[in-house]
Amino acid sequence: MCVWYNTETAYLLLCFVMTQSHDKLFKRRREDFWCEQCGAQVAGDGYTNHCPQCLWSKHVDVRPGDRAAECGGLMEPVALVKERLTHRCVRCGYEKNNKTAADDDFDALLRLANRIADGR
Repeated sequence: MCVWYNTETAYLLLCFVMTQSHDKLFKRRREDFWCEQCGAQVAGDGYTNHCPQCLWSKHVDVRPGDRAAECGGLMEPVALVKERLTHRCVRCGYEKNNKTAADDDFDALLRLANRIADGR
C-alpha cells in the first residue's frame, strides 16, 4: 500500500519503506511436514499453514513464517466463513484466521461446516 504525498520522491520512498516492512513481516518457508493430528504427509508450498486432509494447524508462528511462537500446540479448525478458516490453539487458546487452500479436502470442509452448524 502506498500513500500519496506532495512530491513523487516522497511517494516512492514511502512505497519502498512500506514494501520493505511487509517483506520483513512475512517469511515464506517451503516446508514439508507430517500432520500431528491425522498423520498425513503434507507437501508445503511456502504458504501452507494447515493440513489439507484434516484442516488442523500448529501454533508455530507469531508472524506468518517466522516460527517464533513458543507454544507449539495443535490448532483446531473451529470456524469457516467464506474462504477463511479460524484455528484455535488447544494449548493456549490463541486464534488465527487462515485462507482455505485449493488442495483442502472438500469432505473435511463439509464436515467442519456441519459441525459448526450443529453447534459442536
